[in-house]
Amino acid sequence: MKNAAKKVLVVDVGGTSVKIIATGQREHRAFPSGPRLTAKRMVAEVKKAAADWRYDAVSIGYPGPVLHGRPIAEPPNLGRGWVKFDFAAAFRRPVKMVNDAAMQALGSYRGGKMLFLGLGTGLGSAMIVDGIVEPMELGHLPYKKATYEDYVGRRGLLRHGKKKWRRHVADVVARLIAALEPGDTVIGGGNVKKLAKLPPKTRAGENANAFRGGFRLWEKAKAGGRASRRGAAARTR
Repeated sequence: MKNAAKKVLVVDVGGTSVKIIATGQREHRAFPSGPRLTAKRMVAEVKKAAADWRYDAVSIGYPGPVLHGRPIAEPPNLGRGWVKFDFAAAFRRPVKMVNDAAMQALGSYRGGKMLFLGLGTGLGSAMIVDGIVEPMELGHLPYKKATYEDYVGRRGLLRHGKKKWRRHVADVVARLIAALEPGDTVIGGGNVKKLAKLPPKTRAGENANAFRGGFRLWEKAKAGGRASRRGAAARTR
């Protein structure tokens, strides 16, 4: 069994819930997150929820900027203590962490130049070009009287209502496509289902793509450059 495939636990940390799945499992599991969820508490809850699953490595999609596999800022919608936390030691497994939008983008990728936009608590964003993932923070760019995120994130939906929110989403997506000129644009995140129709030149992502992206992080390590060339996995930086 020396060459057996690595079993991976994928953890998708969101502003309202944490979702997990492991290699070989059909259904994901979840528990609430929120402003009291610290890094230590998240790991404890994940280990409890996955107690009957076997896994050799862990992928974490983090709702904030990540550099060299570590968070560089505390998440605005969760508890504290994420930046200096040792996730590998806590899980007692190798851990790969990427921005949550980058993980979902990686799971949605079909090749070429792809823009991913995640409609959720905020506005997640990532670009993949020829298999290279580049997490972005487009949601913080100025737009109208605030930022893109303020208009198309959850706050914008609650403040302006669904009808105006949909118009803002269509406008923001059109602006970003015009500026970045992707060959493929994916709209993902939990609120994509609230759109009456998708903006032009886009396709809908699926929440399951975040899990697929988490698995692909380890496929690259297993398959080397060949996986990246055929678009099955991507490098992150």
